[in-house]
Amino acid sequence: MTDISEVAAHEAVVSGSESDDGGPHGFSMVVFSGDLDRQIAAFIIANGAAAMELPVTMFFTFWGLNALRRDGPVPIANPKTTVEKMFGRMMPRGAEKLKLSHLNLGGLGTRMIKHEMEKKHVLDLPHLIQTAREQGVHLVACTMTMDLMGIRKEELLPGIEFGGVGTMVFASDNSRSTLFI
Repeated sequence: MTDISEVAAHEAVVSGSESDDGGPHGFSMVVFSGDLDRQIAAFIIANGAAAMELPVTMFFTFWGLNALRRDGPVPIANPKTTVEKMFGRMMPRGAEKLKLSHLNLGGLGTRMIKHEMEKKHVLDLPHLIQTAREQGVHLVACTMTMDLMGIRKEELLPGIEFGGVGTMVFASDNSRSTLFI
């Protein structure tokens, strides 16, 4: 799925990311975790950096990619293999289905944290994702992970960008800070 043209196309995302002194000033993140609390933290940081007018690229790979999946089954053009179907059933579909990394307690912890967030007017993960998109944060799905796990483009939220490791390395190289979450 990945070719060099994707890296070149993605160059436009971070090409304006140099500070006045010629050094990089963008912000990038590898989002590897599919845990609700880690995804919330990643999006809060990304939204904060975007609010500071920094170019932000979030590269979603492995379990982190689940936050970008659409909720529910989605019709796809090409049939999946048995293993791809199994991955699709075992992994959560979308931001609403993610669970806490600790103290999940069979889903009770996840419901409690969501309730507290609502009570204290903290945006939930779907709203954090939407806010990031509105601020121009680049959400990039790892095409190698998509190939490996049988995730198709149509299964992800609309407007998601696609790229391979070159895209992430380029974004990181043009950032003053890169996080791995």
